[in-house]
Amino acid sequence: MATAALVSTQRCPDGRIAGGVWPALTIAVLCVLGLWPRYAVALEWLNSGVRVRFDDKTVLGKKQPEVFREYDVFANLQLPWQHQYASGWGWSLRLLASAGIIQGAEETGFVASGVPVLVFGRKDGRLSADAGAGLAFLSRHRYALQDYGGPVQAALTFSVSLPLHRRGGIGYRFMHYSDAGLYGNHTTGADFHMVELLYRF
Repeated sequence: MATAALVSTQRCPDGRIAGGVWPALTIAVLCVLGLWPRYAVALEWLNSGVRVRFDDKTVLGKKQPEVFREYDVFANLQLPWQHQYASGWGWSLRLLASAGIIQGAEETGFVASGVPVLVFGRKDGRLSADAGAGLAFLSRHRYALQDYGGPVQAALTFSVSLPLHRRGGIGYRFMHYSDAGLYGNHTTGADFHMVELLYRF
């Protein structure tokens, strides 16, 4: 990108990011997307599936004191920006939406997320990788020794997917939940290494 906006991420005394930063970032993202009307396409439901956590290795942040399991259903929706190249490869913006349960310390809670992701892959959708950041909601945030801080969490994700048979596919997804300092410095996020089974429409 030819120009870039630098936003100062000042923090309040209690560790929260200053409120004026988020509106500025939102406006910047909307302005960037507004520059690409020629990539607009109709909103489309691309695929859906199920996923389950299989490993708890910490990648980002502090080591989590509890072990969690997560079981989700998810769907990928095509957002109105994409571009395909003559080679058959291209990029697109999608909305990854999910809902499921999270279990830890003999407790169970509900989890839902909405994450815009930037996808690189083949036009037929059979091979792709994505990365993005969005929001997650937790119905409970305390699990014995682990405190996520509150119900609203930042969600960071990365994934790769491969074809299995015809419309089926399998993938690996990394998902990180964190309050990003919103609720203070006493909280701990969590990393989820998940396997996905998906069906393409």
